[in-house]
Amino acid sequence: MSERDWQRSSFCGGGGNNCVEVASLSAEGGIALRESESPDAVLVVSRDALRGLLLRVKASDTGQRYS
Repeated sequence: MSERDWQRSSFCGGGGNNCVEVASLSAEGGIALRESESPDAVLVVSRDALRGLLLRVKASDTGQRYS
């Protein structure tokens, strides 16, 4: 994968290699995810799939059900 504008969470902790990084794939319409420790291993998902995952995670934190 070519070099992208990778972003890290502000909770990353001093720029160490223990972070999840994300990059927008605007031309492809998806989101690329990688772990900073292993930057060559990239997972590409659709925006809808990532949105669904995040909604489910947030709902489980609050005890809500997601449908």
